[in-house]
Amino acid sequence: MKIHLTSVFVDDQAKALHFYTEILGFVKKQDVPVGERDRWLTVVSPDESGGPELLLEPAAHPAARTYRDSLVEDGIPLAQFAVDDVRAEYERLRGLGVRFTQEPEEMGPVTTAVLDDTCGNLIMIATEPQ
Repeated sequence: MKIHLTSVFVDDQAKALHFYTEILGFVKKQDVPVGERDRWLTVVSPDESGGPELLLEPAAHPAARTYRDSLVEDGIPLAQFAVDDVRAEYERLRGLGVRFTQEPEEMGPVTTAVLDDTCGNLIMIATEPQ
């Protein structure tokens, strides 16, 4: 068994696509219209085009919005992405105007930081344990 697809609920799919591709560096994989406004919109790591996809899913359902907003209010990230160097990625993203809610912090064998994805979510970046 392996992870094929996971999702983050976003306020605006076009804004999310810009942030996740132009700022974070993911690559658009699928973009299929669904209904009048929504899209089946996924991104992948540029290093793993056949790897797990991240669905930028509209946060239209009231339960999704409540869940996501509660996590943000409590400072809990919705997702975590691995990076080679959290401090370098933190500096790169800050230079692009990304707002962080947690600066790089060592937590045992990993370093983490938490950013605001501008679409309603907190996202953690972390080094993989050695």
